[in-house]
Amino acid sequence: QWQLVESGGGLVQPGGSLRLSCAAPGFTLDYYHIGWFRQAPGKEREGVSCIHRSGGRTNYADSVKGRFTISRDNAKNTVYLQMNSLKPEDTGVYYCAAGRAYSSGTYCPYNGMDYWGKGTLVTVSS
Repeated sequence: QWQLVESGGGLVQPGGSLRLSCAAPGFTLDYYHIGWFRQAPGKEREGVSCIHRSGGRTNYADSVKGRFTISRDNAKNTVYLQMNSLKPEDTGVYYCAAGRAYSSGTYCPYNGMDYWGKGTLVTVSS
């Protein structure tokens, strides 16, 4: 079973930045749409951002628009999530997922993703 690997999480002060990476050892991400999801303590997992397999389409949750940027480097088989102006409410475990479905108006439907990583913890606190 293929699995994605997230990295780049950590502890950062409010207003700081982090860049998360999502790698795929053993298979190519070229054919997949990639989504970033997060789960805060005591809350359900939610979608944060999604990038089309072509890299030409992206979308973001309203809560992160203007602060987060998703990108992909197919040559490196890696997808990134640049997170700026971080807030305490951004705290959570961040997961990346790969899928090929289009459902409910998104290329990254939570229940339609094929492969997931184990997550990386982001803590925003002073």
